[in-house]
Amino acid sequence: MGVPPVSDRPHAKPSVLFVCVHNAGRSQMAAAFLTHLAGDRVEVRSAGSAPADALNPAVVEAMAEKGIDLTGITPRLLTPEAVRASDYVITMGCGDACPVFPGKTYLDWRFDDPAGQGLHSVRPIRDGIERRVRELLAEIAGADRQ
Repeated sequence: MGVPPVSDRPHAKPSVLFVCVHNAGRSQMAAAFLTHLAGDRVEVRSAGSAPADALNPAVVEAMAEKGIDLTGITPRLLTPEAVRASDYVITMGCGDACPVFPGKTYLDWRFDDPAGQGLHSVRPIRDGIERRVRELLAEIAGADRQ
């Protein structure tokens, strides 16, 4: 997936920002998986270009099936500061709303939007996101060893 990002941040801990439109489904699942899998080795953020008022209940339920509790999580607005503070910026259908800064690694992950879908439809989205997050974590770990 390319060259390790050059960080303009003073610390060495890699940082990942997940972005989708409402920050109520895909980006929240990705952030939760990365936090769960990486612990404190990676700084994790998520945000939305037009955040919803609350997380998608089917997403909360689907993640609970994996032992990850998203209750109490609130969607957040995407800011240029969040992008600037991140090494990896992973978009999930936010279009051109994400500001671009040099020295960041930008990835676009294409997953169906879980908005308005039930648990049965959210599960395969969740599982696909988990696979991609595991791949990303392996890439980050490899970059740290270089």
